[in-house]
Amino acid sequence: MSEEKKNTLLIVDDERTNLKILANILSPDYTIYTATSGASAIEKARGYMPDLILLDIVMPEMDGYETLAELKKNQQLQKTPVIFITGLSDDKDEEKGLSLDAADYITKPFSAMIVKLRVRNQIQIINQLRTIQRLSMMDQLTNLPNRRSFDERLHMEWRQAMREHTLISMLMMDVDHFKHFNDTYGHQQGDVVLQIVSNVFPRSFKRSGDFAARWGGEEFAALLPNTPLAGAMDVAEKIRSGIEAATIPCFDGSTAKVTISIGVNTLMPTQDSSLDAFISGADKALYAAKESGRNKVCPNS
Repeated sequence: MSEEKKNTLLIVDDERTNLKILANILSPDYTIYTATSGASAIEKARGYMPDLILLDIVMPEMDGYETLAELKKNQQLQKTPVIFITGLSDDKDEEKGLSLDAADYITKPFSAMIVKLRVRNQIQIINQLRTIQRLSMMDQLTNLPNRRSFDERLHMEWRQAMREHTLISMLMMDVDHFKHFNDTYGHQQGDVVLQIVSNVFPRSFKRSGDFAARWGGEEFAALLPNTPLAGAMDVAEKIRSGIEAATIPCFDGSTAKVTISIGVNTLMPTQDSSLDAFISGADKALYAAKESGRNKVCPNS
């Protein structure tokens, strides 16, 4: 397993001997971070964002229960699973931990196999949930982010543009005469068109933060943070010309061509700005591109 692909663990225990034992057991399979107090655990959890935390209960100053309660206050760490490591064996101790949403317990003295299995079980759950989340945010045909993913990204970039007083641009795009293409060549061939169109976006973008998604059907949307209208129009023209130049291979050995219409809207959001109006502005510009003959890029006037 490569270092980059390893899941990350934060092990918290005031006894360095315990840290060493657990690190030796788990380091072959995971990237390990350690902390010796509740306060340092919270700091390192915020910094490293581990996949799983192993947390000792009995520690001076801030015990494991208090540390877990503090971790749960952090929105980014709320769903990070925590396994308590403890020498306590009273049912009330376990009940208290579970009431605070601890995921599991590992008892001292450590059994290497039990430690590995309990950690592995939690990591498998985490990775499965991430896979489900990733798939739910992707369009399976084009491998682009889907509408739900676009909406989340748009809200995030909108808030950032508002905080930093920067421009944000949006492109709304529609494959021209797509229904006619489907009627002529068939829906499977139409799927090929959508895949080829989606491949044009990354080649047309200028920045790593530029973001395209399948809006629905034959419609696509792109988000260009910190991009003025002139820059957005340039990106849109690259997309338009790239799609116009693309060759669509047909199942019978022939080839076909498609074009796309694009509407562009640019805004510096303020407290009085409406996100719905921003989207509507891009949609209005797309309508203008269609009305003026298609295969065009139009800004929102």
